[in-house]
Amino acid sequence: MTDQDLQDQIRTLSFEQAIERLEAIVGQLEQGRAGLEQSIALFAEGSELKRHCAAKLADAQMRIERLQIDADGQPRGSAPLSRTPHDRARTRP
Repeated sequence: MTDQDLQDQIRTLSFEQAIERLEAIVGQLEQGRAGLEQSIALFAEGSELKRHCAAKLADAQMRIERLQIDADGQPRGSAPLSRTPHDRARTRP
């Protein structure tokens, strides 16, 4: 699987699915039964999953900040949520 294939596959996961897979990878690595190449592949997948989860969390935080409530109990935020977490993650160094 290429790096792009892995990124595309991970991009389809919900936050919860990504966390579940990340936990499974950590478990596999902690057991120490994977060979070197498999460990490297698992580490790479885990890194992509971490990036995906961080982007999902950043998106959720941004959405919450945009939905602040004014003194009358009405939502104040009205900025469009046009960028996806993956768009923002790609623009970060």
